[in-house]
Amino acid sequence: MEQNIQNLPIDVQTSKLLDWLVDRRHCNLKWQSVVKVIREKINAAIQDMPENEEIKELLSGSYIHYFHCLRIVEILKKTEASSKNIFGKYSSQRMKDWQEIVTLYEADSVYLAELASLLSRNVSYEGPALRKQIAKAQQLQQELSRREVECQSSAADLRERYYAACKQYGITGEKVACELQALVKDLPAVLDEVGRDAVKLDEQINLYTAFTNFVCEWSEPVLPMLTFVNKRGNTTFYEWRTGQVPTVVERALVEDAPVETVTDDGIDWGNFGTSSDAQGLNHGIQVEEGIDWGISLQSGDTDEGGIDWGDGEPAPINIEVVEAGTDCPEGVAKGEDALSILENPQSRSQFIDELMELEVFLMQRLTEMSEEGDVVAMSQFQLAPSVIQGQTSEHVQQMLSDVRSILGRITTLRMQHLFMILASPRYVERVTEMLKQKLKQADILVLKGAAMVEKRQETLAEQSRLEPRVDLLTGCTKELQKLIEADISKRYHNRPVNLMGVNI
Repeated sequence: MEQNIQNLPIDVQTSKLLDWLVDRRHCNLKWQSVVKVIREKINAAIQDMPENEEIKELLSGSYIHYFHCLRIVEILKKTEASSKNIFGKYSSQRMKDWQEIVTLYEADSVYLAELASLLSRNVSYEGPALRKQIAKAQQLQQELSRREVECQSSAADLRERYYAACKQYGITGEKVACELQALVKDLPAVLDEVGRDAVKLDEQINLYTAFTNFVCEWSEPVLPMLTFVNKRGNTTFYEWRTGQVPTVVERALVEDAPVETVTDDGIDWGNFGTSSDAQGLNHGIQVEEGIDWGISLQSGDTDEGGIDWGDGEPAPINIEVVEAGTDCPEGVAKGEDALSILENPQSRSQFIDELMELEVFLMQRLTEMSEEGDVVAMSQFQLAPSVIQGQTSEHVQQMLSDVRSILGRITTLRMQHLFMILASPRYVERVTEMLKQKLKQADILVLKGAAMVEKRQETLAEQSRLEPRVDLLTGCTKELQKLIEADISKRYHNRPVNLMGVNI
């Protein structure tokens, strides 16, 4: 029976090890006060140590416990052998200090309580804290990597949107303001081409005119602006307004950059008129005697300090009366009149409206022609002009395509921006700033991404610094576990002892 009991292991939970030792009277409840005295003596003793590599290695640890002190005493027995007297005692103060420390440790098994406290602290606090820091560093690295990818993706998206916006404007994006100004300079040629294509809309206009006259008995002209452009092309607004070709067209020049204004602050007037220069200097101005300048100084009562401004009748002032609605002489087109019909916002809007009106008519006519078996419709157009009856669905579809082509070319997003630039030069500044803002945001995101990379490297370095500490703590904890298990086993006649829950 005793042999069976001797083989039974003693299992002790690590978190309750210290209480287990105190309950079984292996350690004293007031062991901490003794350990405090021992720690002070250790701190004083390590100030005077011999030159020994093993001692340096022992003292380099984070915490010196009882078994370290035993090893130091063994080393000092060799280094301090010359201080041993005939009675076997050491006269060396070093040896006396460390022997006293060992004696204090062994009283009431204080060393065992301290080792149990160290083991419990490593398992319950130190180990989990280090692992939590490592896990937090790893999580932070993942978060920083994710944010880095987001910054790079967002920066690439902003740059892509920048170049897409530039493509809508029809520029490359190298020099936004200059390229936009260059587009405006090419705008008249583009609009003239649209005007030449509008000349080809004879059939569409004639069909619409005939249809309105037949169905509605409409006597007034339809599509006046479109008809005018169809006959004369993209002429000046002056010609559309007055019906006459201008003799002179004065167009405002598009400046590439604002002209710097000159102020009086930069003019050097010299020392003209000072008293020092007035005497004896001839500035090249000679006043000849006998010349009547029309100014006479009189001693009579005058309101202007004796200056006679003349008594003659005032010269008549000629006032030119300009016709209402104009601000320039007849035959001269300037300002909005000098713009072409498609450049002037008012006439361009009317031109687009009439194109859309013609488009809607052709769409409706195509729908009506596609309906089969409509006897009422067939009988209704029996008396219609030949231009209406002779149309086929295919031809109307082609006419509709021609109208949509012109309408689509003049109402694209690029053309809208160009019209805005033409109407307001400051619009170029706003568009340039808006486009450059995308690049600025992209650059900021790139810098943020670089900051994320730097922080991730710092976090990785922190993880690399913590991982060796975990390994070192794990090794120390395993060593403490073995030492405590062996010590307790000796107290119970070498029964096997297992400390449970030692996981770091």
